[in-house]
Amino acid sequence: MGFIRQQEKRLAVRLLIWQYQRMNMSVPAMEALEQQAARFVEDAHRIARERGRNVMSILKEMIGDLKQKK
Repeated sequence: MGFIRQQEKRLAVRLLIWQYQRMNMSVPAMEALEQQAARFVEDAHRIARERGRNVMSILKEMIGDLKQKK
């Protein structure tokens, strides 16, 4: 995994923690957060390739949508 992809994953983990805390939900274990963040980053890159959008904005939207899924 490249440096930028690792940074995106770390940012996604921080955003996930913030979102869980904001929703007053218990934060999952770090391993589970990292797996979830890796999925978000992969999905964001796939969507960016298909639609030509910014990966970071897609990540923020996906993590923001977490509230509707829980």
